[in-house]
Amino acid sequence: MISELDLTTLLAQPESDRCERTESVNKTDKFAEAICAFANDLANHRLPGYLIIGARADGTLSGLQVTDELLLNLAAIRADGNVLPQPAMNVAKFSLAGGDVAVVEVLPADLPPVRYKGRVHVRVGPRQAVANEQEERILAERRGSSILTFDAQPCPEASLTDLGIGQFAAYRAEAVDAETIAANRRTIEEQLASLRFYEPLAARPTYAGILVFGRRPRYFLAGAYAQYLKFPGVSYVDLPQDQAEVLGDLPTVVLELAGRLKLLITTALVQVSMMQQKLQPDYPEAALRELLMNAIMHKNYQSTSPIRLYGFADRIEIQNAGGLYGEANRDNFPTRNTYRNPVIAEAMKSLGFVNRYGFGVQRAQELLAQNGNPPAVFEFDPHSVKVTVYKARLHSDPA
Repeated sequence: MISELDLTTLLAQPESDRCERTESVNKTDKFAEAICAFANDLANHRLPGYLIIGARADGTLSGLQVTDELLLNLAAIRADGNVLPQPAMNVAKFSLAGGDVAVVEVLPADLPPVRYKGRVHVRVGPRQAVANEQEERILAERRGSSILTFDAQPCPEASLTDLGIGQFAAYRAEAVDAETIAANRRTIEEQLASLRFYEPLAARPTYAGILVFGRRPRYFLAGAYAQYLKFPGVSYVDLPQDQAEVLGDLPTVVLELAGRLKLLITTALVQVSMMQQKLQPDYPEAALRELLMNAIMHKNYQSTSPIRLYGFADRIEIQNAGGLYGEANRDNFPTRNTYRNPVIAEAMKSLGFVNRYGFGVQRAQELLAQNGNPPAVFEFDPHSVKVTVYKARLHSDPA
């Protein structure tokens, strides 16, 4: 984060493509657009941009008192799923002689272009605007030298014909705002590249493109499938009652697994009071779904191991290849998170499979507690993460 001395120097300078000042404290759209523009770093400074709240355009302070609520609201912009892919940013309060300021420091994105509510915002000098097609093309082509994650890398064996373009058109309608689509004159390659499903320098689909829209994802990624087993007892040695290999593009796999989750849940009539009964499931479906989406989002797709969804008489197990990633470790999980697959995470948000980033595990634990289930148990090793959810003992269950 910027130092107080450097902040004072920045306030004394005119606004630029790395600095925006505002007196407003509740204009979330304006804040998010600025964050998006700084993340895109059109001028390619490769340096942070700064949104300073509590300062006038001339650099003088407005006398603002920065509250914890304001800081929390600013930090929440990162996780609410409207700025995609997620920006890397820091939020801090500074108490200066003329009042407080809240500063949002935004780092340049590794996977531009970044969108806010489907639009790419950029800064040209002190002016902020929606990017034109040429500016989007510049951002898309720039990321070739800075790709860090596997899902954004080009698949060398694949070509455009390996993608379902009709599926992409439906996805684009969810991920890009209607005005941008209506004004579109770009080739299909440029449209895919703008959403990180195609790498223009390599002229190949990315692995995310293969996973989300691929006609045959498992041909290119041997572990791009899920294994479903339902056992009659509590042991792996029992013969499964039901089993399936779930194949296909990511939306197909997600929807089929979500359907199979329902097969693992039973409902019983339980006594709430002397005069009242209610139907209660032995597992809350929404909690299982959150944990399943988490496994799909964080899977190491370079591994040949599938996602595993196993149901037993007393528990459900969900396992994905790939240990804890980035900043996440045993001590800070699940409050700290680094996305192994940021493009896949963005696609799952755009498709409506996840609502917010970084809160799925906490929400699942809350839902389990409300239903009377024990907390989900997580097991980590360098190569996988397994979560076990134990069945709730309903009042009608035999002792």
